[in-house]
Amino acid sequence: MPVYAADADGGVIVDVDGNSMVDLGAGIAVTSVGASAPKVVEAVRESATHFTHTCFMVTPYEGYVRVAEKLNEMTPGDHEKRTVLFNSGAEAVENAVKVARSATGRNAVVVFDHAYHGRTNLTMALTAKAAPYKSGFGPFAPEVYRVPMNYPYREPAPIGGKEAAERAISQIEKQIGADTVAAILIEPIQGEGGFIVPEDGFLPRLSEWARENGVVFIADEVQAGFCRTGEWFSVNHEGVVPDLITLAKGIAGGMPLSAVTGRADLLDAVGPGGLGGTYGGNPVACAAALASIETMEEWDLNGRAKAIESQARKVLEPLAEELDVVGEVRGRGAMLAIELVSDSASKAPHPTAAKEVAAYCLERGVVILTCGTYGNVIRLLPPLTIGEDLLGKALDVLVEGLRSWEHES
Repeated sequence: MPVYAADADGGVIVDVDGNSMVDLGAGIAVTSVGASAPKVVEAVRESATHFTHTCFMVTPYEGYVRVAEKLNEMTPGDHEKRTVLFNSGAEAVENAVKVARSATGRNAVVVFDHAYHGRTNLTMALTAKAAPYKSGFGPFAPEVYRVPMNYPYREPAPIGGKEAAERAISQIEKQIGADTVAAILIEPIQGEGGFIVPEDGFLPRLSEWARENGVVFIADEVQAGFCRTGEWFSVNHEGVVPDLITLAKGIAGGMPLSAVTGRADLLDAVGPGGLGGTYGGNPVACAAALASIETMEEWDLNGRAKAIESQARKVLEPLAEELDVVGEVRGRGAMLAIELVSDSASKAPHPTAAKEVAAYCLERGVVILTCGTYGNVIRLLPPLTIGEDLLGKALDVLVEGLRSWEHES
């Protein structure tokens, strides 16, 4: 966007020219507690007065340990856990795969259609969409296998979640072999792919099959975690307990931090020095994470995400009946999407509509993001601290944009 930020918080971005815009992107689901949450700002300031870096692998410090203990406590399951910290979501995903391969002695990694996992060499291989993420950047890492995702809006015929999981499992068993699979890696709600929410039963059946076959089940919660969907983690909606979970984005109020948390026996299987990095678990970022999580708890941001969903659905869902361009409104909590199509019968993706509606909104002071394998999805990721009135005004602009586009097209 032709916008250079000078200040941001509370769902508002102010640019260098003094223009104010409502923020429905939150830095791609990062600033869930706001872009300058008071506790986060104070924690960063206080931490930086002591030291900005020592490298945890050389001289440990309390902040890293406290973040690890908190994540071990918060993430699903009451089994013994370990946590290791990194800088980005892609790093977390790549290291989760390393852990799975080390622990199982197997190589194959199963991923899904429409997946996005990052921009490093391995995570590009794990990602489904070619342009702009993969085109021209190969060759990619081997032993990555893709199977069908359950994309309810685009299934050729209605299919239940368990049946869709069996379809994927059948392909794994026939084309890869269960005894060669180190891990199944999946976003419980796919992000860049279009905020795709599989039918109930899909994730539990995949997790069950993985457990039966000694396969590590990795939940990529980089975008959907930390209250974004109205639960601490999106797997909680169906009670799924992953073997490993990857975390980033909303974890630290905008500071760069990510994590792999999971079964102690899996992480302990990696030899000394096998996991780490110079900046992983930076002390200032750890301080921000602890303050961010405390803010989420004190302000009940899970409850706020559910309230945002309720407010937005009341405004947006009627558009699916009113406008041909609106194919579906979907998502959970404050992770919502509008899929735009040429017409409701063919469901042909309409990326031009998504791009032009986003431009319409920006011209009127509302920042929204697009996504989707076909580039035809408007995604809403407001800060969880956004006020009801401000959100209402932004939604009104979005509705006006959709109506205006259809009436003028």
